[in-house]
Order: sequence, then structure tokens, then C-alpha cells
Amino acid sequence: MTGTDLAISIALGVVLAAATGFRVFLPMLIMSGAAYTGHLSLDNSFAWLATPFALTMLGVAALAEVLAYYVPGVDNLLDALATPAAFVAGTIVSAAVMTDLPPMAKWTAAVIAGGGTASLTQGVTTILRAKSTVMTAGLGNPVIATGELGGSILLSLLALAAPLAAVAAVILLLWLAFRLIRRQRQGTQRTNN
Repeated sequence: MTGTDLAISIALGVVLAAATGFRVFLPMLIMSGAAYTGHLSLDNSFAWLATPFALTMLGVAALAEVLAYYVPGVDNLLDALATPAAFVAGTIVSAAVMTDLPPMAKWTAAVIAGGGTASLTQGVTTILRAKSTVMTAGLGNPVIATGELGGSILLSLLALAAPLAAVAAVILLLWLAFRLIRRQRQGTQRTNN
């Protein structure tokens, strides 16, 4: 594996992991579909993700997850469950696409870069949904859910098409989210004073 191939596989893993922070199962479904159709190579130990059974189960799980985020109250409960699940999913998708790496290097990168990025993305979306719940009594949450859904799909597809450009998109999205959270905090502090 060349240095460029290594950088691309790590970028692919990190971006897919970031997408799992928006929706846990949807990026795994997209990755599974790409592997099943031969458009993505997976590490041999993750070949099960390219099977019709995995594709079907991930499809059902992704559909249930997407729909559940539009149910008031359930969306906030899912955020509590999705935080550890996003870490695990981010680690798995990262490790699955980091082929030809020694196991210790692969799993270290998958846990730190993949799991960490997924957790960061999930944390940001949890904060945004909590703020939306407080400020709009949950009426704004479907807007957040739609944005997360779009972000998950966009990042997953962009990761497959242009992994290095997708890393820039992740950085931009996180930067915008942090700015939004900071702006909301400043507005809340002004209102309380």
C-alpha cells in the first residue's frame, strides 16, 4: 500500500465515521451496498458487511433509525443511545476500510480517528437537538433530524467518491456546528443577564 492509498483509506474511514455520528446505521448501509456491488474494498475480516444478509439487516435498521428520529421524545432518547453506538460504528467502519494495515495500527487509528470523530459528530448533534428541544419545545427537532439525515447521506457518498475532499467537508461541518452552538450560548447568556 502506498502512502497515498493509506491516506485515502484513513480519510475514507474518518469520513464514514463522522457520518455515523449523524446516523449510526445509514453510513454502514451505504458502505455495505458499495462493498456488495464491488465499488469498495473491505478488509477481509469485514467481508460479512458485503453480504446480502448484512445489506438487508442494515437497511431495516437504517430505516427504523431514520423514522424514529422524527418521533418527538424518541429523538432525544435515541441521542442517549446513539452516543456509544456511534463510537462503536465509527470504529467498525474505519477499521473495515483500512485495508493492508498491521492490526495494531489499524485498530489504533480506527478507535482514535474513527470512534473519536463519530463521537464528536454525535456529541455536536446531541447538543443541537437538546437546544432545539428547549428553545422550540421539540417543534424544531424535525429540522435537526432532516439536517442530520442529509449530512449522513452526503458524507457517506462523498467519502466513497472523494475521501480527501470529504475530510474538508467534515471539518467545515464541525466548525459551523461549533459556531452555531457558541452563538446560541452567547444569546442565552445575554438573555439571562
